[in-house]
Amino acid sequence: MADRKLLAGHAVRRLRRREGLTQAAMAEMLAISPSYLNLVEKNQRPLSAALLIKLAETFDFDPRALAAGEPGGGAAAIRRRLADPMFADLEIDRNEVEEWLAGAPGGAEAFARVFDRLGQGAATGETGGSTDVIAELRKEIERWRGHYADLDAAAEALADELRMGAGDLYGAIAERLRVKHQLTIRILPVDVMPDLLRRTDLHARQLQVSETLDAASRTFAAAYQLGQIEARSLVEALVQGAAFADRAGERLYRRYLTSYFAAAVMMPYARFLRACEATGYDLELLQRRFGAGFEQVAHRLTTLQRVGARGLPFFMVRIDRAGQVSKRFSGASGSPLVESDRRCPLWRVHSAFDRPGDLAVQLVELEDGTRWLTLSRTVTPQGRRYGAVPAEFSVGLGVSADLAGNLAVARGIDLKGEATPIGLGCRACGRPSCPQRSAAPAGRALLVNERERGVSAFTFGGD
Repeated sequence: MADRKLLAGHAVRRLRRREGLTQAAMAEMLAISPSYLNLVEKNQRPLSAALLIKLAETFDFDPRALAAGEPGGGAAAIRRRLADPMFADLEIDRNEVEEWLAGAPGGAEAFARVFDRLGQGAATGETGGSTDVIAELRKEIERWRGHYADLDAAAEALADELRMGAGDLYGAIAERLRVKHQLTIRILPVDVMPDLLRRTDLHARQLQVSETLDAASRTFAAAYQLGQIEARSLVEALVQGAAFADRAGERLYRRYLTSYFAAAVMMPYARFLRACEATGYDLELLQRRFGAGFEQVAHRLTTLQRVGARGLPFFMVRIDRAGQVSKRFSGASGSPLVESDRRCPLWRVHSAFDRPGDLAVQLVELEDGTRWLTLSRTVTPQGRRYGAVPAEFSVGLGVSADLAGNLAVARGIDLKGEATPIGLGCRACGRPSCPQRSAAPAGRALLVNERERGVSAFTFGGD
């Protein structure tokens, strides 16, 4: 990964057009020749480190936008879309995709948007709606690689200030809300708030919290309320910059960013990263040290991408027993296990439901040879009551096996040894003789032999 060349001509061209510059004018500002800039924009030359720094200094932009803004999510994401059965007869190879992205990035982005929109319509029976909002929200979060530097810095400063006043974070937040913002926290019985976990009553100047919440969730609720007040300007700037098409997207993004701030107050970046590195990313110890829940810690691990102080690039997914995804964060991992809407039943994120509360550690290998060390555990929603409809989710965390050597859970595991072979759903997986297979791969001919029966009921031909 370290040797990968950064080809980001589409992003440089977009930046130049945004500034209203000709190639000659921009080249002069960067102290390079117009012909070299032309080659960079055509992806015939990679961006050097010196040129990347010069671009950032001259035009005041985040260098991560060069990689995050790849058309259609980049070559890997385009290839996943082209794996759809409708394209099986076209035999589009990797080189063609690379040439397409280099030569016609706008066309590739247009294809990705139309494909995603049609896919959402097929799933919902519509051509638009709430699914589009969620997809748009997730695209914006992934554009930032899950990390918001300004929010993290503000939350860290606030957390330090709160620590100076008291060792109890919940008590310190409650006191700040009372003294500085004239808001008190009131814990209410479940029969008073049967269907709510928290509510802000501005008339009574109260943050009302359900008694069903545990200590970690009460602290989070208090930090969230504080974030709504003290991080409002930072959050609003990010929401306005996202330019969502409708109000629902704005509100969801605002809620996400405020939750991010609350988690960053509970788990301040520098202290949390130091604790991760000192404990080998031991999730149970991190929960206890920062007074957080398993899912809160898991999500926080996907956000550790501060320039000059990066943590391991974890991904996270949360699924229900039907395999439906309710949360997915790829962070800087780039893992296809997050992007795919289908998963392999051999991945223990599914079997975690059989042993509630236990951490399942598994080394898996995808068809492309990439290996991931994954951790899976069930969680139950806060506010659960006896007699109510039971709910349970499985949270899956993962990091590249190449980077997992220092993890506490990796002790005793040969990361280069035997791994569980998994795919991205049966229709996208070409592994033969899989006993768990439920369908033949897309684009492969189904072979039927009446005189033989293999391990799998689905036997298929080659490409």
